[in-house]
Formats: sequence, C-alpha cells, structure tokens
Amino acid sequence: MTKFNSRGCAVLASLLTMVHPALGYEAPLSETTVREAYFLGQRNDETMARFLDTYAKHLPPPKTGPYIAKVQVLTPFAQVVDVSRQRTSGYSAQQAAIDYRARRDTIRLLAEIQLTATYGPYLAQPPKERSGAASGVSLRPSDFWRDFQIRFSQGDDAIAPRNVHGEPTYMISEEGGATLSGAIVWEEFDAREVKSDQATVEIDTPDGQRVAVEFDLTKLR
Repeated sequence: MTKFNSRGCAVLASLLTMVHPALGYEAPLSETTVREAYFLGQRNDETMARFLDTYAKHLPPPKTGPYIAKVQVLTPFAQVVDVSRQRTSGYSAQQAAIDYRARRDTIRLLAEIQLTATYGPYLAQPPKERSGAASGVSLRPSDFWRDFQIRFSQGDDAIAPRNVHGEPTYMISEEGGATLSGAIVWEEFDAREVKSDQATVEIDTPDGQRVAVEFDLTKLR
C-alpha cells in the first residue's frame, strides 16, 4: 500500500479542491472566510469587479416598457465583499466581521429598473370631465417600483422574502434639476431557506411583460 506523508496529503487535497470545487455558497461564514471577503472588497479593483459580476445577469432592453437592466443575487460571502468595497476608508476586518454577524446569513436579490422613452417619468392625465380642461401630465410616483412583482423560486418552491426595500434613482441635469430615472429594489431571503441549487428570478412588469433569469447557486461562493 502506498504511503503518503503529511505534505503529500496536503498537495493531494489541494489538487482535489481545484478539480472538484466545493459546491454552493457557505453559510455561516467562518472568521477566515469573512476576512478573505473583506480583503477582496478592499482591493476595489478589476479582479473584485469581475468577481461580483459573476453574481449578476445583465439583460437587453425591451422594445417598449420599463427596462429590467440587471438582476443580481448576493450570497453571504459576496455581501461582505460588496460592503467592504463601498467602505475602503477606515473600514477594518474586525468591523466587517461585526457587520456580517449583524446582517445574519441572507441571500440578497437586487433588481435594477430603468425608465424608458415608452415608460418614462411622466404620466398622462385624462381631461377633467367637469371642467373640460385639456389633458396634462403628472409625475410618476417615486415608489413606482411597488407595481413590479418579483418572485424568487427553486423548482416548484417559491421563497418568500423576509425584507423588501426599494429606492428611486434620479438623473441630474446640467441645470441641477433631478428627474426620476428608475429604481433599485432589494429583497432579502433567509439563507437557511435557499438551497445550493438552481434558482429562478421572475419579474412581472406593470405593462404585462415578464422577465425571467436563472442562477446556478452551486457555482456562486
């Protein structure tokens, strides 16, 4: 029988890891893993950007209607990276660990909605029947994103979010004015309810369109 020393076993284990990487994301994260994610975020360079982009789907614009430009699913590891990249000044690995524990283990879904020429910041108003006034326009409400239905599922199992949050985005003109341009919507799911498997995100728009994207969570760290 062939004997392996400790060094040989370590080399073999390393090779097996490269050939057969661990499937799926880690939750909860170990202290070492949190530090690794923190330092990756602190790099804030192309390597970090490419890493986070593997968690996103960029979609082509529709012929008409609102534009679902991006759908992103962030695992606990990717969330530590994302927070770290946004706080490169005075942000420590110790604080990253504290923030991670405060967030708890979640899967975070992000949907980026952009307004378009056919689904813009203004709404047409019908003429007032009593006064006979001409048709006018009104501003689209800043919480228009609530009219979009977002579903996260695995197989036949729909997973309910434990938190939903949206923020409008604005385009600033040269004169300093701000015009509604879209919204970012976040949904958070308990990581214990999300398997390391295929997942589907479906978004129904108010004008009757449906956008569906697939994520393979076995390939996301």
